[in-house]
Amino acid sequence: MTWHVAEEDLRAYAHGELTPPLLWSADTHLSGCAQCRARLADTTDPVALDVGWERLDAELDAPRQGLLERLLVRLGVADHTARLLTATPVLRRSWLLSVLFLLVMTVLAVRVADQPALFLALAPLLPLAGVALSYGPSLDPTYEMAVVSPLHGFRLLMIRTVAVLTAGLAFNGLATLALPGYGLAALAWLLPALALTATGLALTARLGPVVAPALVGGGWVSLLVVAKSQVHAHDTLAPFTVAGQSAAAAVTVLAALLLYQARDRFDARPLGGFPDGGPA
Repeated sequence: MTWHVAEEDLRAYAHGELTPPLLWSADTHLSGCAQCRARLADTTDPVALDVGWERLDAELDAPRQGLLERLLVRLGVADHTARLLTATPVLRRSWLLSVLFLLVMTVLAVRVADQPALFLALAPLLPLAGVALSYGPSLDPTYEMAVVSPLHGFRLLMIRTVAVLTAGLAFNGLATLALPGYGLAALAWLLPALALTATGLALTARLGPVVAPALVGGGWVSLLVVAKSQVHAHDTLAPFTVAGQSAAAAVTVLAALLLYQARDRFDARPLGGFPDGGPA
C-alpha cells in the first residue's frame, strides 16, 4: 500500500459520518489493508466496528447495475422491477441480435422475391416466442428469483410481457420501414402478433409456458398453409385481409379477457411453471 486512510477519516468512518466519495474510497481500501483495519479497531468500540463491517459487506456484495437497469431506474422504475426486467432472458443482447439478424434476412428475402407474405407470416411469431422465453423454470435462469419476488404472479407476467413486446414490436416496426413499397399492408402483422401473444398467455395459465406457445405458433403456421392453398400466387392471404384483421382484433380482445379471468392461476402456478396445487 502506498497510502492509508487518514486518522480523521477513520474516526468519521467508525462513527458512520464519512460521506461519499471518501466513504467509497475507505471501504475499498479497508477491504485490502490489514494495517488500516487494525487502526480502525483501535479507534472505535466493538459495536460500531461491527456496524461498519456490515456496511462494508453490504457494499461489496451489492450487485452492480447494468446500463439498461440504471436507465430504467432514472426513468422512475422501482429498483426491484428494473432488476426483474433486465433479468428477462430475451432482453439480453444475444436474443436481440438474433431477432435483428432474422428480420434483416427476411426483409432481404422479401425484397428479392417480392413476397411480403413471408415477412407477414414471420413477424407475428417473434413476439410470441419472446414472451414464451421470458418466463418458466425450464426457460428462465432467473425463475426462482421471479417466483419469490414480492409481486403478484400476474403482475410480474404483465411487466415482463410489456417489456418483451416493446422490444419485439420495435424491431418489427423497423423492419416494416424497410418495406416502403408495400405501404400500410406491411403493417398487417401487428394485429396477428397481438392475437397470438394474448392467446399464448391465456393458454399458458392452463397448459404451461412450453405447450401453450407451441400450440399457438403451430396453429398460426397451419392457418397460413391452409390460406395459401386457397389463393393465387400474389393474392393477399386471408389473415391479412380486412376480415382477417378484424378477426385478429376480436381474438385479441377475447384472449385478453380470458387471461384476466385466469390471473389467479399464475400464483397457484407461478409464471406457468408448476402444476395446479403448487410445486412438486
